[in-house]
Amino acid sequence: MPTIKPFCALKPAPHLLRTVVTRPLENYGIGEARLIASENPNSFLHLINPELDNPYLRGSRQELVYKRIGENMDDFIEKEVLVTEELPSIYIYQVKHDGLLQTGIWTLTHINDYLQGNIKKHELTVERRETLLAEYIQQTNLDANPVLITYQPNAIVKQVIEQYITLPPQVDFSYVDGTVHRIWTINQQEDLAILTKAFEEMPPVYIADGHHRAASMAKMGLHKRALYKDNGAAEFNYFSTVYMDTEEVKVLEYNRLIRDLAGQTEEELLTAISELFEVEKMDGQFKPTALHHFGMYLKSGWYKLVAKPIAYHNDPVDVLDVSILQNHILIPLLKIKDPRTDARITFEGGKTPLSELEKQVNNGINEVAFVLRPVTLDQLIAVADANAIMPPKSTWVEPKFLVGLLSHYFKK
Repeated sequence: MPTIKPFCALKPAPHLLRTVVTRPLENYGIGEARLIASENPNSFLHLINPELDNPYLRGSRQELVYKRIGENMDDFIEKEVLVTEELPSIYIYQVKHDGLLQTGIWTLTHINDYLQGNIKKHELTVERRETLLAEYIQQTNLDANPVLITYQPNAIVKQVIEQYITLPPQVDFSYVDGTVHRIWTINQQEDLAILTKAFEEMPPVYIADGHHRAASMAKMGLHKRALYKDNGAAEFNYFSTVYMDTEEVKVLEYNRLIRDLAGQTEEELLTAISELFEVEKMDGQFKPTALHHFGMYLKSGWYKLVAKPIAYHNDPVDVLDVSILQNHILIPLLKIKDPRTDARITFEGGKTPLSELEKQVNNGINEVAFVLRPVTLDQLIAVADANAIMPPKSTWVEPKFLVGLLSHYFKK
């Protein structure tokens, strides 16, 4: 069902891969990002935020920032820090990290598929963040961070992938965090046609990660259509996407830390929780592996919570463990009315060790930690199929993409 398209990716010169690509800006503290930018003139960070190494842009009008990004881009291209693929291509992308090997198709997807619901979503987007990102893309014509989309396994796509990954990759490098990234380029017309047709014939597909990026590209594309009287054929109507089937995408849990107990003692909280949950004191760390089981850490130790059947019913959202926790503990007992805005709650992805959660409670930064079982992809798909929305921070999805590895750079 999705309409995909090959593109001439803008990519780092092979000998500069390790210096150009970077994690997204939000993964760095501002001091760390500024240090990287100051020490590395080739970092893609210069195309994201030139204020990092130019303090005189700070506080100035936004158009000066975009002007500087344009100048930096011209400089990167002129010096061949970034080079453009000669032939329109679809790419096979593979990443190895934390014992996982994940492989998918990197291509462009038409925004109409997002607008018409052929690409289904399960998260709300924040309007301000969506608008800022849309403005950045509109001003820079640079789409450098793909949306991760998942689909049911497809024999034709899998066959093309298996055919190519037996060959030497065009890109094969290790990033500073130990992750290994490989890319194979598909530019043979026959194979491009096979892939394009295979995706056209798929049922609806699902955003796994990157809801804001997809929404921003759609917003920007609609604006440019009106500006240029475009009928949907121009390059700005397509956004960068990596497709991985449901056997490749990995979902980790998003755990919760709460600053205080809303005026209760630990004993009072435990008593209140026991109305809808079976509560069992544990001898050591507890990480749930069963549906509707939760780990909870207080200064008094670890507890296993098991939701009683009256705590949920057969609804795609209500049955999620994140919903059960939010509806029956966070909101009524700990007074966390809106997890998106309440400063008393923080979230830690599943990669964070349980010992770190313990530490945050033991040193008084937080009073209680909740550990959840990961949402399954079947649950995610059920929510999206119902046109429903998950609670915030329900999923930590792998892989996370580096920025600047393959970019979609369009001229208007």
